[in-house]
Amino acid sequence: MRQRAARQIAIAAALTVVAGIATTFALSLMGPDWSAYAPASCTATRCFCETPRIGSLILQPADSWSSYGYVFGGFRMILLAPRRDSAMTPIAATAFGITAIAVGIGSALLHATLTLWGQFLDVLGMYLVGSFLLVSALSRWRRIGDGPAIGLYVLLCAVLVAVLIVAPEVRRWLFAVLLIAAITLELGFARPLRPGVRLPLYLYGLLANAVAFAIWNLDQHGLVCSPASLIQGHAIWHLLGAVSMGLCFAYYRSERTGSIRAK
Repeated sequence: MRQRAARQIAIAAALTVVAGIATTFALSLMGPDWSAYAPASCTATRCFCETPRIGSLILQPADSWSSYGYVFGGFRMILLAPRRDSAMTPIAATAFGITAIAVGIGSALLHATLTLWGQFLDVLGMYLVGSFLLVSALSRWRRIGDGPAIGLYVLLCAVLVAVLIVAPEVRRWLFAVLLIAAITLELGFARPLRPGVRLPLYLYGLLANAVAFAIWNLDQHGLVCSPASLIQGHAIWHLLGAVSMGLCFAYYRSERTGSIRAK
């Protein structure tokens, strides 16, 4: 068992390195003159604590490279997907892993370029994850089948992307609403219908997210900030966010197959 886990971790790490190399290569074809593209909206005020290395291919290295924590977690989820006694299907586990990878790549591109298109991809990944959490809770609560649930997920993502294009300034508030709705539905309505699920995993994930958000605020408002350092609060936010997603995945995966308990 330990050898299998070690092998999966090694494979996930190798795939993460490959993803990083591929992403960096793609950036080299487009940059490093990121001023040629429309800037991210945060550049009008402040794009976090880390000072952009103007002229470099990766403007914010600490914030960019730390984003691959999500990518590693996503590949780990995909490798863990097959499990006979789990109610989380391999398709759902793989989809969640892919969304984690999307979050990591999108975040890396934003911090590497500080462009508007990088910001779009960053927020898109967040919306994909938030939508997954919300639809997962809703489908368990209302006993929605896989087909309609996938349709609902696609529809919700499409609406969120449309809002992101039309009104990008509300992106953070909209994600917060999406996340709060998902957590409320999961804890209040879906969790009692998940046989054998390990609730502490979900709560630990929320705790990690809460700590990450506190650090994000300290970094964003310059309260704890060393602009030239490779140790950045926003990078820690990324790593804790990846941990939170991993705990959430473990929570879903802990649900056992069998009849759903009555309301």
